[in-house]
Amino acid sequence: MRLFQRVTVCFLLCILQRTAFADDWPQWMGPDRASVWHEDGIVERFPEEGLDVKWRAPVGLGYSGPAVAGGKVFVMDYQPRSGKVSNSPGERVALEGEERVLCFDAATGKELWKYAYDQSYRLSYPSGPRCTTTVDDGRLYALGAEGMLTCLDTESGKPLWSRELTKEYDTSSPLWGYAAHPLVDGDLLYCLAGGEGSLAVALDKRTGKEVWRSLSARTQGYCPPTMITLGGKRQLLIWHPEAINGLDPATGKVYWSLPLEPDYDMSITAPRLAGNKLFASGIGHVGALLQLNAEKKTANVLWRGTAKDALYPANSTPFVEDGIIYGVDCQSGLLIGARLTDGARLWSTNAPTSGEGRRQKQATAFLVKHQDRFFLFSETGDLILAKLTPEGYEELDRFHVLEPTGECFGRKVVWNHPAFAERCMFVRNDKELVCVDLSAEGKR
Repeated sequence: MRLFQRVTVCFLLCILQRTAFADDWPQWMGPDRASVWHEDGIVERFPEEGLDVKWRAPVGLGYSGPAVAGGKVFVMDYQPRSGKVSNSPGERVALEGEERVLCFDAATGKELWKYAYDQSYRLSYPSGPRCTTTVDDGRLYALGAEGMLTCLDTESGKPLWSRELTKEYDTSSPLWGYAAHPLVDGDLLYCLAGGEGSLAVALDKRTGKEVWRSLSARTQGYCPPTMITLGGKRQLLIWHPEAINGLDPATGKVYWSLPLEPDYDMSITAPRLAGNKLFASGIGHVGALLQLNAEKKTANVLWRGTAKDALYPANSTPFVEDGIIYGVDCQSGLLIGARLTDGARLWSTNAPTSGEGRRQKQATAFLVKHQDRFFLFSETGDLILAKLTPEGYEELDRFHVLEPTGECFGRKVVWNHPAFAERCMFVRNDKELVCVDLSAEGKR
C-alpha cells in the first residue's frame, strides 16, 4: 500500500511539474495578450556557445506568428503560384496562390496536418498572412490576409465553419491586408470585418453565426480587438483609423469614442491599460493617454503626444509597467522608455532594433516580459535578453536565431512575433519555423 502511495505521489508530482512549465501561448502576445511569459525554469543567461535550436521546419511566406497549445504549434503561410512579390507602401500587388494553416508537433517539429485553400492576393507587402491564429477549446481560428475567416479542429485540421468577410460585409481588404488578430472571449469571437455599420463584428465561436455588428469607418485599420476589465466590468476596445472606442462586449453598443487618427490609416498596436488609464499610439506622432471612468463608461484625454515626447509604435505593441511605457517608436526605430503620466522620454536606444548609431524607419523589436527581464526578438533575427528599467536599457545576452527574409525600405527584416511556451521560443521567417530551447537545463 505504501509503495502504491509513493508511486501515486510521484506520478502526481510529475504531472504538476509538467503543468508548471508546459505553458501555452495560444494567441498573439500570449495568454490574455499581456506579452508576459509565466513559465519557470528559464535560462538566466545565454551560454557562450549559443542557444540550442531544437528543430527547424519549412514554411512559406507569412508575417503571422506561431501559436502554441496542447503540445502543437500552429502557423499560417502563403504559397504563391504566380505573380512577383514586391513591396511598395502604396501599391497593391497581384498574386495567385494558396493560403495554409500548418500544425506541427511542438517537441519534434513534425508536421501533423495542414489545411489549404486557393487565395488571390491584391495587397501591398503581399508576403503572406498577417494574423496569428487563435486557439480556444479545441478550435483554431485563422484569419487570412484577404479576409477568409476559418474555424478548424485542432486535432485533425478539419474545417468546422468559415466566412469570407469581404463578401459577407460588402467591403474590401485593407491596403496591407487583414491584420487584426481574432479575439475569443467567452462564447464570442471578435474580429474586424469592415463595411458600413460592421467594422467590428461578434460571432458565435462554435457556429460562426453573427451575434452583433457595430461601427463604421473609411477602412478597417489593423488594430486587434482588445478586451479590458474596468471596475469589474468588461469593455471591448476597437481602435479604427478614425477613433478609439469602448464597446459593450455583449451587444456592440458604443460606450465612448474619441478621435485618434494615425497617418496612413495605421491604427495597429493594441491599446495598453494601466489601472484606469489607457495608452494608445501610432505613426505620425499620434498618441494619447486616456482616463477611463468605469461607472460612467466614459473616456477623457489626459494628454496627447507631440513630436518631442511620448513614443509612437506601429509594428510592435508597447509594454506598460510601474508608470513607464517601453516600446519601439515607428518613425525613429528607437526603443524608448517614457513616463506614463506625461509622456516625457527618459531614455532611448537603437541597440535592440537597427544597431547603435543607425536609425531606421520602422525598425522593430517585439517585447515579452519574463520575471524581471525581457526577451526581445529583433527584426535582425536576434533574440535579446535585457533589462528595461526607468534608468535605461541593459543588454544581457544576444543570440542570432534566423535570417531576415522580408524587406522594408531596402533592408532585410523579419517581422514575426514569437511564441514562448514549453520552455522554448517558437518563431518563423518566410522559409522556416524554428524552436529554440530556453530551459535552464538546456545546452550548457
